[in-house]
Amino acid sequence: MKFPRRRFLKLTGIAAVASALPRPAPALDYPTHPVRFVVGFPPGGQQDIMARLMGQWLSERLGQQFLVENRSGAGGNIGAEAVINSPPDGYTMLLVGSPNAINATLYEKLNFVFLRDIAPVASIGRAPLVMEVHPSVPVKTLPEFIAYAKANPGKINYASAGMGTPQHVSAELLKILTGINMVHVPYRGAAPALVDMLAGQVQVMIDPLPASIEFVRTGRLRPLAVTSAARWPALPDVPTATEFIPGYLAESWYGAGLPRNTPTEIVDKLNREINAGLADARIAARIVELGATVQSGSPADFGRMIAEETEKWGKVVKAAGAKVE
Repeated sequence: MKFPRRRFLKLTGIAAVASALPRPAPALDYPTHPVRFVVGFPPGGQQDIMARLMGQWLSERLGQQFLVENRSGAGGNIGAEAVINSPPDGYTMLLVGSPNAINATLYEKLNFVFLRDIAPVASIGRAPLVMEVHPSVPVKTLPEFIAYAKANPGKINYASAGMGTPQHVSAELLKILTGINMVHVPYRGAAPALVDMLAGQVQVMIDPLPASIEFVRTGRLRPLAVTSAARWPALPDVPTATEFIPGYLAESWYGAGLPRNTPTEIVDKLNREINAGLADARIAARIVELGATVQSGSPADFGRMIAEETEKWGKVVKAAGAKVE
């Protein structure tokens, strides 16, 4: 088919103008202004610590501030919903963690479906939990604690960072597997729970290691076990719970997510920068110092992990009969 010369020139002129137009901003310029990095829990807890560490890295790498914003309440659901309802433009990011997977079953009435409404960006790390008691509790080992709890049913209070948090479901899993009876005392975050733990107002807590490790190292809390499959390098003398309770495994994990339908270019750019941070010796050493391990990967890898954790803890929540309206 032949085009008249005038039409041909007209078409090629349009093509030339189109090629000179600016490309979509997400691929070239993101971010052009500060990014909100939402944490669904108060300052001082494990998610807040990880968000601030990675937020500082991203700020340095991308030339815009990644400002940590604590939106606590409802076991992390308030922060998650705030991000889900934000424009999918990459300027509101969520510190995704274990509670988001747990809440999918724990809460009967949510205004969102987490697996559907959050775009996974990148995993950051995993950490075991440490079962710890106040020094006033007359036990030094996990078997001694189980025996003490059975001799004092309903008289031991265990703290958590709120309903549906890793501290909560991990303690419920312990109750299921050992038959002990403890009273749940939920707080609005790990930091206030630790304050009461240190004061002896509650007796036991199963807390992600990054938040508690300094209190364990200084002897202000007594560790009984870690919840990983193997002993943790940061606490080599502390046994694993599986050495006494077969099948007891629980880890907290951290990552980043954006609202559904965020442009792929933005998701991929943030994934690359977060993985670059995890490969940086300084960042990796700090994560290990906090009691966690680096876990990098693609957005798809992180999405699969969230789905697997949602299924696992959904079974524990149902077995425990735990529900929140």
